[in-house]
Amino acid sequence: MSYFGRKGLFYLVALWAAVTLNFFIPRLMPGNPVDSLMAKLAQRGGTVNPETKRAFELLLGADTDEPLLAQYWNYLGTTLRGEFGISVSSYPTPVSEVIAGSLPWTVVLVGIATLLSFLLGVALGMVVGWKRGTWLDALVPATTVLAAVPYFWLALILVAVFAGSLGWFPLNGGYDVVLDPGWSAEFIGSAVYHGILPALTIMISSVGGWLLGMRNMMVSASSEDYVLTAHAKGLRSSRVMLRYAARNAVLPSVAGFAISLGFVVSGSIITEQVFSYPGIGSKLLQAVQNNDYALMQGIFLIITVAVLGANLVVDLLYGLIDPRTRARS
Repeated sequence: MSYFGRKGLFYLVALWAAVTLNFFIPRLMPGNPVDSLMAKLAQRGGTVNPETKRAFELLLGADTDEPLLAQYWNYLGTTLRGEFGISVSSYPTPVSEVIAGSLPWTVVLVGIATLLSFLLGVALGMVVGWKRGTWLDALVPATTVLAAVPYFWLALILVAVFAGSLGWFPLNGGYDVVLDPGWSAEFIGSAVYHGILPALTIMISSVGGWLLGMRNMMVSASSEDYVLTAHAKGLRSSRVMLRYAARNAVLPSVAGFAISLGFVVSGSIITEQVFSYPGIGSKLLQAVQNNDYALMQGIFLIITVAVLGANLVVDLLYGLIDPRTRARS
């Protein structure tokens, strides 16, 4: 079997295992989504009786007496059709609609912030590693300290300074609530304006890791024979840095970036909570707090597919970029 065929088969098996765990784990957790929904109904002054509970059981599919294996096969069928059930925390909205409404916010915010932090960190790491031993090395401990600061502290500091004291940015939300969501220039501008502080939080906390990793790889690549040969040929230092050293040193960072893109779907739960951002991370926390198993399963499945897809892309790209990978396999 070819390299790419083996990789595809491996990830299909990994996807099946992840979907299977996604089915069994919520059923082993304590609590009941029907009881959670009944409690919320009682808090709002609704009628709570056996007939109401039976209606919720029928709606959520919790009335089945089928064996667990039969439920598992039904679950696989509904998952392939994109049917994840009804969300308890956003009742009576289907899980697919909840995910579709919150996922774009997270993908745009965290995706752009991750891309910018990767590009900035790799570029700085390349220069710092190439000019090691100079004053540029001071960037390494400075950015490492920022990366060590917990997300919520950094987010709270940015909110206190730039939103509270200076008033440059809004305190929370994903857009101005007086606007109707759409593709109008006014709404897009409002969404970008509200997303600057959350994106800045993600960038500041992650750029140090990219810088440190790229810097260390550049230091290692600079001592390789092909770099010394390029210098001996009289090539410009900038060309040797970009075409020889950085081209090979960036490979581990590219792999890490592709994997981090997979986790973009899961969002940054803490950052979204601090800024009250309407992303998938906030929905996941809401689902956990309300025992919303259907929503948890749907979100976990989307995250799993994204992470496996990102890893598959990395493996395939590595096989194309570095022929030694295929040879070793």
